[in-house]
Amino acid sequence: MKETKTNNAPAAIGPYSQAITVGNLLFTSGQIPINPETGEIPEGVEAQAKQALTNVRNLIEAAGGSIDNVVKTTVFIKNMDDFGKINEIYAQFFTEPYPARSCVEVARLPKDVLLEVESIVEL
Repeated sequence: MKETKTNNAPAAIGPYSQAITVGNLLFTSGQIPINPETGEIPEGVEAQAKQALTNVRNLIEAAGGSIDNVVKTTVFIKNMDDFGKINEIYAQFFTEPYPARSCVEVARLPKDVLLEVESIVEL
């Protein structure tokens, strides 16, 4: 087991790792839309989706991987009515064949953000 840390994604705010590699699989912790340079959270679901997915991509790259090798994502969203908007941004990060994905509406997320994204990647 190997830990991945990067300043290009938000630091862990609890007793967990940003990402862990086991064998040839990378597991990212859920990424919320915090800009790692400023600590700010952008306004609006589209901007938050872009930042969260950028954080996921940065973690993957820090581990030596590529977003093209994501095999599974889980997207937690605060409002299922935002599903279409999030899909538009999601499609800018992934190409066919798209990763398998689960998307669930949740009551609340850390820092009251609108979404959180985690991934499993083949390295």
